[in-house]
Amino acid sequence: MASRSVDVRETALPGVGVRHDFTTEAGRHVGLISYRSGRREVLFYDGRDPDAVSQSLELSADEAEALAALLGATRITRELFSLPQQVEGLVVEWLRLPPTSSFAGRTLGDTQARTRTGASVVAIVREGQVRPSPAPEVGLLGGDVLVVVGTPQGLEAVTELLEL
Repeated sequence: MASRSVDVRETALPGVGVRHDFTTEAGRHVGLISYRSGRREVLFYDGRDPDAVSQSLELSADEAEALAALLGATRITRELFSLPQQVEGLVVEWLRLPPTSSFAGRTLGDTQARTRTGASVVAIVREGQVRPSPAPEVGLLGGDVLVVVGTPQGLEAVTELLEL
């Protein structure tokens, strides 16, 4: 799937952080100030004056991380859906973790899935929300859908490991 390149301009804000600006396909000028504290501010510029901000939205560090994860998850999910189910020995499988699995209520790291099977959990889908590139400390719940990538043998081993 081809994507349009977006020209993002970066401006250092000494003592404050950094500002990134770009123009949408619809012609809206949008900016993001990343403060040194981790707080973020999304800026919507006035269409008539490129330096005048018409609206802004402040996000805490946690809110910015959640939004970034959602936006990143959208891209990762789109790319995963565009992949064929098998590409020269590579398989992408969506596996639902049963509540009866010994790993329900434990962390992804506890599974040691990659070490044991060679397959990688690249995302977790829970209640319609996608968590891309989950860290080992992310907890697993019965009903989670694990997006796993690996060889057919690796996927079979993950299925056995998770007691599916």
